[in-house]
Amino acid sequence: MPKGAIIFATRTNQTQKIAQLIAEGMRIEGLDVDVLNVNQAGGENVLSGYDAVVLGSATYHGEMMQTMKTFLFAAEKANLEGKSGGSFGAYGWSGEAPGRIFDTMTHVLKMNMVSGPLRLKSADLGGGNKMAQDYGREIARKALDSK
Repeated sequence: MPKGAIIFATRTNQTQKIAQLIAEGMRIEGLDVDVLNVNQAGGENVLSGYDAVVLGSATYHGEMMQTMKTFLFAAEKANLEGKSGGSFGAYGWSGEAPGRIFDTMTHVLKMNMVSGPLRLKSADLGGGNKMAQDYGREIARKALDSK
């Protein structure tokens, strides 16, 4: 069965809630999914064996959280080129983190990304649940199509 990994950094648990909803969407499409807090994920070796990788971080003072930034540096050694991916995050005011992660995954890690990052103020507002699940489904379909 194809596998997906969702790794997130959170401050208020909103990004974690979004990660869980994305995982639901991926599972609906038939992927086995692991959801990990970046603090428990370890280095680049945690990414081996996955067909899809999704990374998320809250935006804090206009930046992704430092733990995710550090993880992205480690991910450069994980040979993710061509694997399916997406990025996401919760934000209060500005929401830059998901876009910066997306750009890194596209241009540095050379991943096969979905149409764009998912930015939500909260998983519970304005259809956030469905948007996150649909995002997971899109990532899973991309991973399955590339097999």
